[in-house]
Amino acid sequence: QVQLQESGGGLVQAGGSLRLSCAASGFAFSTYDMGWFRQAPGKQCELVAVIRSGGRTNYADSVKGRFTISRDNARNTVYLQMNTLKPEDTAVYFCAGKYILRSNYDDWGQGTQVTVSS
Repeated sequence: QVQLQESGGGLVQAGGSLRLSCAASGFAFSTYDMGWFRQAPGKQCELVAVIRSGGRTNYADSVKGRFTISRDNARNTVYLQMNTLKPEDTAVYFCAGKYILRSNYDDWGQGTQVTVSS
């Protein structure tokens, strides 16, 4: 079955960096679009960044220029490099995937906490 396992979260000071990883298994990784989402306390889950199966990327306006999503199809892993972190980036970050012909992200990891202190 599809499994997505995030890692790399933690506590960091404002201005610092973190790199999240999401290890995927149970499906043909290269045929999936992959995304990072986040949910802060009391807020709705929001899209952070996506990377299509072909490599094209999109970012939320709030993270453009600071975050970079990438994928390694040989390692079945998607990454989120987060630089110049701000307290408002504090959230649980989720990795999600969808087969390229589907509309919705149906497969989700358990999430990893990112906390940015001011």
